[in-house]
Amino acid sequence: MKKMLSYYKPHMGMFIADMIFAALSACVVLIIPLVVRYVTSTLVYLPKAEILHQTLYIAIGLLVLLAIDCYSRFFIGNYGHVMGAKMEYTMRAELFDHMQKLSFSFYDDAKVGQLMSRITNDLFDICELLHHGPENIILSILKIVGALLILAYINPLLTLAAFIVLPVMFAFAYLLNRKMRAAFRQNRQRISEINERIEDSLSGIRVVKSFANERIEREKFRTGNGNFLAAKKNSYHYMGSFQAGVGMFILLIQVVVIVAGCVMSANQMVNVSDLVTFLLYISVFTEPITTLVNFTESFQNGYTGFERFQEIMHIDPDIEDAADAQPLENVKGDIAFDNVSFHYQENQEEVLQHINLSVPAGAYVALVGSSGAGKTTLCSLIPRFYDVSSGRITVDGKDIRHVTLKSLRDNIGIVQQDVYLFAGTIFENILYGRPDATEEEVIAAAKRANAHDFIMEFPDGYNTDIGQRGIKLSGGQKQRLSIARVFLKNPPILIFDEATSALDNESERVVQESLEDLAQNRTTFVIAHRLSTIKNAERILVLTEDGISESGTHDELLAKDGIYAKLYRQ
Repeated sequence: MKKMLSYYKPHMGMFIADMIFAALSACVVLIIPLVVRYVTSTLVYLPKAEILHQTLYIAIGLLVLLAIDCYSRFFIGNYGHVMGAKMEYTMRAELFDHMQKLSFSFYDDAKVGQLMSRITNDLFDICELLHHGPENIILSILKIVGALLILAYINPLLTLAAFIVLPVMFAFAYLLNRKMRAAFRQNRQRISEINERIEDSLSGIRVVKSFANERIEREKFRTGNGNFLAAKKNSYHYMGSFQAGVGMFILLIQVVVIVAGCVMSANQMVNVSDLVTFLLYISVFTEPITTLVNFTESFQNGYTGFERFQEIMHIDPDIEDAADAQPLENVKGDIAFDNVSFHYQENQEEVLQHINLSVPAGAYVALVGSSGAGKTTLCSLIPRFYDVSSGRITVDGKDIRHVTLKSLRDNIGIVQQDVYLFAGTIFENILYGRPDATEEEVIAAAKRANAHDFIMEFPDGYNTDIGQRGIKLSGGQKQRLSIARVFLKNPPILIFDEATSALDNESERVVQESLEDLAQNRTTFVIAHRLSTIKNAERILVLTEDGISESGTHDELLAKDGIYAKLYRQ
């Protein structure tokens, strides 16, 4: 709660103004029954001329109160909501920024749909709570306290009669409130699961349709939607019980006051004017209680949303800059693995064991081996997508754990088999390699990647919109754009992760030419399944479960007639 309240600090001026106008609106509501009391107890007994004279001033006063109330409500509804939206903006920015810092190990287990739910649905409900929460509380407290003081002033005995019901009502509300909180938290989880299912199904819609599995996807969604409905029913069961119970207690207060007022009136303990005023104030007194009851749902939604927001914010990135991290500058590209071992968090079995490897600057090294041998893992350790479990990796003699992540990754270019292109234009996707590059540099990078010719065949050229994940491009075209992106980045270290394995022969030939051009005078690691693509590698490493089992050129390894020779023949 303390953390939630801290988001008001930058908007304290607007918050105070919002509370002042909420207080003014509450005061208007409290004043009007007093005017009614004066009219019924005093004004109606005055001479006609005096009644008309005072009525004019009363009408003017009521119009002024009406104007104050009208502007107060406008201020609360407009500027108060803007204040809430600004806090939502801040939280969303913090959450997105924090998600950018989280490591691969977090995203290995995370589901995009659930994360999207936290960024959108949860934060919207938090915004509603942060705006309406204090306003509802201030309005309600002022009305309740003000009404109670006036009621006590009018008739203490009648006030005591009204108070008899309140302790029971608050006890009931407290007990049911705890159950509602758990139920609304379950709602959050269920809607996240639905978002996850929708995101997964729509992202893979072409696979769904190619297998004609729309019915299966509808069934999966129906199951998730059914779970959400069940959770909603549970929460609304408690909500309905809560609202019905509190509503009953509120009516019971009025019943008790009416009965007690009639008895006291019969015994001449209260006059009619005071009884009418008292009944008006009972409505003023019970209305904010109803408001608080209705506010309970938004509070549960907002507070459980904030808890889920904090869950993500409290996850520390596995990989961060060390306190003594220095920028990596003037990189040559000498890379060394010194007794490196690695295992994933969820799997204590070592993926890599005691790897010792030295790769001089500008060398072209290929990694081969069966699936699961750790080729991609080994290359993922160089840019610190994961940290070694033991040992160390150095670049130009510097331990990569003691250089800044940005400077390390700025000097490494990666071309993967599964190319990710962002929604937007071809130009924007190439520019992603170096956002400060000029248009001429982008075009030059595309030419070096053998991409310029096919780009110019599109009517809009570099301004062609490629769709979600580049769906409008072929596999070879997407791969060449990813290579152009790395050409533009111009890093001294390259990693090619099976960059041509998914391409047809013609596309593979063109992409292979681009890759070989890109690899000139750079330290290059190539992961390959098609061994024909790495015959010219200066050094080929054969990776097995036992580590680096063979090392040498293509001809040397064939001559050994070992693991590599067997893989090559296959």
